[in-house]
Amino acid sequence: MSALKSELKNADAVIVGDYGKGVVTQPLLNEIKTLCHERGVWLSFDPKPVHHLNLSNLSLITPNRKEAFELANLPDETKNKNPFADKNLMLVAERLLNELRPAVLLVTLGELGMLLCQRGQKPFHIPTVAQEVFDVSGAGDTVIATFTLAIAAGASPMEAAILSNHAAGIVVGKIGTATTTTEELLKSFNHG
Repeated sequence: MSALKSELKNADAVIVGDYGKGVVTQPLLNEIKTLCHERGVWLSFDPKPVHHLNLSNLSLITPNRKEAFELANLPDETKNKNPFADKNLMLVAERLLNELRPAVLLVTLGELGMLLCQRGQKPFHIPTVAQEVFDVSGAGDTVIATFTLAIAAGASPMEAAILSNHAAGIVVGKIGTATTTTEELLKSFNHG
């Protein structure tokens, strides 16, 4: 925490990824939330619902579909290629927005893309841009990192989501955990 306090002076955003290993605890998350709120720093969180953490009032939560249903404590009994026609998914998004009150909820939907949700606004579906999928390892990390960087640089949530969707589309087209370059991202937009 002392390292975070020191570095937070120069930060526009913080990303916390819970990989389910027990490092992210409620006291740790509470302290990070307090520090970020006090300093007006954007706080993005990638959850693992198995820990039952209080995820209220974060800037961004990026669960995948399975995690979103677990966070909302609802069974995932439906799946529709059109996310807006998936009544249970829409219910999950509404419940998470109302109960956790994040500034932004970005649910990753695998081959169906992403669902961008904000209170008081209609959800926005971003279809996937991946041409071929070789390995999804690291796609969630790419999404949260790209989204958060875009927000810190002044993008709107919609712009950040579209950009992170393109970045994830590049990464899943590579074998193993991979990165994307600025050139690859620009090429994706020119061909997307």
